[in-house]
Amino acid sequence: MRTYTQLTREQRYQLSALLKMGHSQTEIAEVIGMHKSTISREIRRNRGQRGYRPKQAHYMAKERRNKPAPRIQVETWELIESKLRDDWSPEQISGRLKRDKDIQVSHESIYLYILADKRAGGDLHKHLRCQNKRRKRYGSYDRRGKPPNRVSIDERPGIVDRRQRVGDWEVDTIIGKGHRQAVVTLTERKSCFVLLRIVKHLPAILVNNVVIDLLQQFMDRSQTITGAKGKECAEHEQIIIDLDIDLFFTQTNTAWALGANEYMNGLIRHYVPKNRDFASVTDDELLLIITWLKLRPGKCLYFRTQF
Repeated sequence: MRTYTQLTREQRYQLSALLKMGHSQTEIAEVIGMHKSTISREIRRNRGQRGYRPKQAHYMAKERRNKPAPRIQVETWELIESKLRDDWSPEQISGRLKRDKDIQVSHESIYLYILADKRAGGDLHKHLRCQNKRRKRYGSYDRRGKPPNRVSIDERPGIVDRRQRVGDWEVDTIIGKGHRQAVVTLTERKSCFVLLRIVKHLPAILVNNVVIDLLQQFMDRSQTITGAKGKECAEHEQIIIDLDIDLFFTQTNTAWALGANEYMNGLIRHYVPKNRDFASVTDDELLLIITWLKLRPGKCLYFRTQF
């Protein structure tokens, strides 16, 4: 296991000499025997107005090491607790505090705070989305139906992967208790905008009708849809015709290929768990869930919200 060690005075003089000789940070890391990220961080944090100078860099590093860590104020912990109870993740809270209030609290510190609260009999841990380890089965036989004439995700334009435009959607279904009902979920990759609709039965034609109905109002901004190749999408050609959109399918056992939608589905499951009968889920409840999702700061949105 790799351990982090700080640079010595001699290594800083060596680094400075190699920089003046025009070596890259990767080459310097190999010579000094450090990881290239250590070299990059050293140059970024310990350089002055006249560039990187080893004596000054060593002094700055020592000063920083001896400086006591700032104490987190009680008001900050109260704010963190309120956001945890709003079901924000520690990473989202950490990123938002840094962005809006210039307060540095690592997500690791927040997790330790939650653990201490749990040991004291508190309930903050119950607001974390992932509380149990989940086993996933790999290599199992795919018993789902396969949509005919499907186009593989391998043929999808590269710009979709880079999230550089609005209009690339991912679609999936969250299945309810007894596999009788489902929630159709559509997630726009760049903005993380979510659309939800209950399907009382699972024939493919009903799922397709819901997808078409949800995206009708966004036709002028929709470029592609990517979905899993389950039988619920067997009638996918109607989506292509009605929405005039390109539709692609993932390979078997590659849920990661629908990363944006999978993440959103995990958040939605927080409110509509697997053991719930979806017949009791109302449109108003789905609207509240969508509102809640929009109020959560997204990492891909630089910890901004959609409101």
